[in-house]
Amino acid sequence: MTVPRTPLTELERGTPFAARHIGPDAAAQAKMLAQVGYGSLDELTAAAVPEAIRSAEALRLPDAASESEALAELRALAGRNQVAHSMIGLGYHGTFTPPVILRNVLENPAWYTAYTPYQPEISQGRLEALLNFQTVVADLTGLPTAGASLLDEGTAAAEAMALARRVGKVRDGVFLVDADCLPQTIEVVRTRAEPTGVEVVVADLDAGVPAEVAERGVFGVLLQYPGASGAVRDHRAVIERAHELGAVVAVAADLLALTLLTSPGDLGADIAVGSSQRFGVPMGFGGPHAGYMSVRDAYARSLPGRLVGVSRDAEGRPAYRLALQTREQHIRREKATSNICTAQVLLAVMAGMYAVHHGPDGLAAIARRTHRYAALLAAGLRAGGVEVVHDAFFDTVTARVPGRAAEIAEAARAAGVNLRETDADHLGIACDETTGRAQLAAVWGAFGLDADAARIEGLDAETPDALPATLLRDDEYLTHPVFHRHRSETSMLRYLRRLADRDYALDRGMIPLGSCTMKLNATAEMEPITWPEFAGLHPFAPAEQAEGFLTLIRELEDRLAEITGYDRVSLQPNAGSQGELAGLLAVRAYHRANGEPGRTVCLIPSSAHGTNAASAVMAGMRVVVVATGENGDVDAVDLRAKIDRHRDELAVLMVTYPSTHGVFEEDIAAICAAVHEAGGQVYVDGANLNALVGLARPGHFGADVSHLNLHKTFCIPHGGGGPGVGPVAVRAHLAPYLPGHPLQPAAGPEGGGIGPIAAAPWGSAGILPISWAYLRLMGADGLRRATQVAVLGANYVAKRLEPHYPVLYTGPGGLVAHECVIDVRPLTKATGVTVDDIAKRLIDYGFHAPTMSFPVAGTLMIEPTESEDLPELDRFCEAMIAIRAEIDRVGTGEWPKDDNPLRNAPHTAEQLTGDWPHPYSRAEAAFPADGDRQDKYWPPVRRIDGAFGDRNLVCSCPPVADYAG
Repeated sequence: MTVPRTPLTELERGTPFAARHIGPDAAAQAKMLAQVGYGSLDELTAAAVPEAIRSAEALRLPDAASESEALAELRALAGRNQVAHSMIGLGYHGTFTPPVILRNVLENPAWYTAYTPYQPEISQGRLEALLNFQTVVADLTGLPTAGASLLDEGTAAAEAMALARRVGKVRDGVFLVDADCLPQTIEVVRTRAEPTGVEVVVADLDAGVPAEVAERGVFGVLLQYPGASGAVRDHRAVIERAHELGAVVAVAADLLALTLLTSPGDLGADIAVGSSQRFGVPMGFGGPHAGYMSVRDAYARSLPGRLVGVSRDAEGRPAYRLALQTREQHIRREKATSNICTAQVLLAVMAGMYAVHHGPDGLAAIARRTHRYAALLAAGLRAGGVEVVHDAFFDTVTARVPGRAAEIAEAARAAGVNLRETDADHLGIACDETTGRAQLAAVWGAFGLDADAARIEGLDAETPDALPATLLRDDEYLTHPVFHRHRSETSMLRYLRRLADRDYALDRGMIPLGSCTMKLNATAEMEPITWPEFAGLHPFAPAEQAEGFLTLIRELEDRLAEITGYDRVSLQPNAGSQGELAGLLAVRAYHRANGEPGRTVCLIPSSAHGTNAASAVMAGMRVVVVATGENGDVDAVDLRAKIDRHRDELAVLMVTYPSTHGVFEEDIAAICAAVHEAGGQVYVDGANLNALVGLARPGHFGADVSHLNLHKTFCIPHGGGGPGVGPVAVRAHLAPYLPGHPLQPAAGPEGGGIGPIAAAPWGSAGILPISWAYLRLMGADGLRRATQVAVLGANYVAKRLEPHYPVLYTGPGGLVAHECVIDVRPLTKATGVTVDDIAKRLIDYGFHAPTMSFPVAGTLMIEPTESEDLPELDRFCEAMIAIRAEIDRVGTGEWPKDDNPLRNAPHTAEQLTGDWPHPYSRAEAAFPADGDRQDKYWPPVRRIDGAFGDRNLVCSCPPVADYAG
């Protein structure tokens, strides 16, 4: 028999990556299409996506590359970066990530593919890790309540300003910022202050609060400790004076320095903010890094962002959960105190585990070593006749070199070291965990001094430390056993594995969350982020050292612009909420530049995600809610009435497309035209872009601005609740108002745009290679096919579940977009079974729940994505159908309403081995689905009592005695 010849070109091409990214193969797609009632993906697309918005032309993107080709291209880009030893400081420092954390957290899909812990029973591992992080922050800052991380130090400081204004005694007045704060922090604070009418005054507070400022009233003060210059100052007098004026005081503090220095809490501060980057998280050209905030007890219930608390489960045993969730933006909307709806969970876990790995003694030893190098560096400079500006410092030395700063910095660069040019006369030199004798010698050589590293021994014998005795820390911290128990790598490895096993992530099974797009985060996409050429770059390194990274950034911006139909993209916003804010600030600046500052009304449909309204208020706008029709569309009559009513003050309409209800609205182009005719702009929330890529472009069907979620549509993993990237994309007329950055002008438009929205010029640049790789691997055809299969998957699930649960919203032909909403309310009314009961019962079946009660209370929103294969989709559908049968058994009275598998779910292994008083069997409780006994996921706790946790707020590691009890 003759074997058919396969052409060499086809053999060389191999299996395209898209075939591995997209779960259902051709045969599975055919079966799904038959269920939905269409003959092809193109036929389904033509029926589901309104013709008025469909793109006629294909995306102009490079042809899809293989994994080996894409990785080779990324290697070439990485090779164009120069990883010098950066001693720039300014909140970014070299650090050594313990390999056990690098391999078993950052590179482990059990950690990086997890979702936000809204289902706490299956999130106990990452919640414990976050509680560790909160404990580290609370202990080191001396303030008892810390959050589960914020986006970076600059935005944390801006959140502290908003908190101070909200809770303080002074209703008006200014926000006073010390001139020695990090320059990027000052500018982020200014960006955030201006739209809300807050005046920021920057002054040298070394001599106290200026009298003329005190007379005007001060509602808040921000101090840096140690300062950007490196100076370690005793802030007690300034803090005391600020309190006399009724101000709330925030201190931006270095966590490593706080292992040696008196805590901000002991200095009298009310709030502490900062970054945990130097706790084992690579610089990554600026991010992602976990910012932090801690507060006095009185402000605990006003913290922005997320807070992990200790509650109890149905057995009365301690269990972790997100506390105070009523503060979340989807509930408070325009009354929200912040638009932060995510955290930097993966990075907070790394930082917390760095503290677990080293313990308090190890952290203090790293701090002492870092300080010692700085002290010896200063001593060597002084010995050579160089003036060192400050006598007291921790890790950063400022040298005065009249007129020579540029010359010395250039000599240092030639020796492989980056210094900070503060101005023509001053240089900043920061030591860190990675500093060694060679770096000291290189710096001395750049100053023209004796560069013999052997000098260090002599200097060490004669040089005292440079920390003031009055500020040395004398209290204990990190006393909980978790920070003392895991000194060996064996113990640490098992601890990380134990926590991972308590969680449910994408490496276990499907996470069908509507609005969240939990899709494949391919290993080939993830691999480059740990390469030192990407991970080791300082965000303020000279541009010529980041040529490869800057090329990657430009290419990603251009490709995202092509996909969305916009003209320009900024990658700076490091969360979707920040992309929203940046887009609205651009709209606001555009109207003001056109002489129409009175355009301040933001129209928002009632179904919109809550961050839309929160972001609008932060951008200085007034929210006017537009009704949503019974079919899930924006109520066109109400919209047009409100456009007419606010015609002269209309700034922008914010709308999600496809709608938050999971349907393609037919008249979106007409809606955009009506807003434009009234002089407004159109903001299309890009949260649901996974239904549009390759099929339609917001920038072409009428939108002016969108934010994108790279952690959804473009494959950056959710990481347990962060990191995220939320680029903002705009049409040309809004491009001058994109974010800029004071230390990297190339990161934004000429003139600086609206100012920085994040601390780093390109935000969370360290994870941008993931999305670059996704686009390079998929190509235009693969991206279009992925979108089509995502829409097919949602319609397949909807059709299979429709006989058992009503599908609440559909478009023409009964079709949905990339997600569907099923209505549980009739079942709840008839049987008492709630969406919570279904969500918890799905755990027993081996699934994470869909999105609960959003956008409509009492519903479940399901998004299968393109990455789940047909067997997994069927397994989920069969689980939901089986749960429907269980609900019927409650409805008929076979099982009591207060004692049935749904109300008691989830069921733990321990529960099954004890007494069994229930009217259903142990097998029905634990093994409701066939075939999963060997691979059964066992939840570590029973259902958690959230209300108890909110009433009894415990947000750091409880005493061991509590667990024994």
